[in-house]
Amino acid sequence: MQKASRAVDSNQNEVHHQLLKVLKIHLNTEYRKPISSSSRSTFSLVDKIHQELKKPLILDSGCGTGHASKLLATANPDKLIIGVDKSAHRLAKGGLDFNFELLENCLLLKMNLVDFWRLAIEHDWKLEKHYLLYPNPWPKAKHLRRRWYAHPVFPQLLKLGGELELRCNWKLYAEEFQAAMNFIMPGSCILTEYRERKGISLFEQKYLRQGHQLYRCHCFLDKKSI
Repeated sequence: MQKASRAVDSNQNEVHHQLLKVLKIHLNTEYRKPISSSSRSTFSLVDKIHQELKKPLILDSGCGTGHASKLLATANPDKLIIGVDKSAHRLAKGGLDFNFELLENCLLLKMNLVDFWRLAIEHDWKLEKHYLLYPNPWPKAKHLRRRWYAHPVFPQLLKLGGELELRCNWKLYAEEFQAAMNFIMPGSCILTEYRERKGISLFEQKYLRQGHQLYRCHCFLDKKSI
């Protein structure tokens, strides 16, 4: 029997009082952490495939096993779906034998997301859609800066443009994500509760079976606004 998942347990019950202060720092400070040579080598292969296929891009960041990436590829045969995760173990659970694999219009790879996003910006990529499906919530208040929207790379991430969609099962994470987005790009993010018959990812399927309330942030990005 599958173990039930508890709702997120946190010592924080409202939008973090430091969130906007942290965002202001990130917006006024260039993030300069070096990109690894291995990331550059891997990305060059990805970019070559992108240039050859010339298909609109859908990115599944933190793709885990790649289950959602494969579903998105089936539903969007005219698009190139790229699933990226830093964990070889999670990707292996989804059947990825190596760190890089192209299956029809679905490309899965092991890579540091922070490096991937910045390299995509360097290569002037423009996404059609970008998914952040059930990221690690880092629920302790002291770990605010580990949440994606409070990470120093976040303002750069938005330069990839297109439609950005976050899904999670912790309302506060969704509320903070919306607050961060609308601080950087006013009016760009809509937060809704939702429920689907069949989840897009394994986590979502599990949460639906167990009756969790799920939350979605839809963001429509304009590169000129950043």
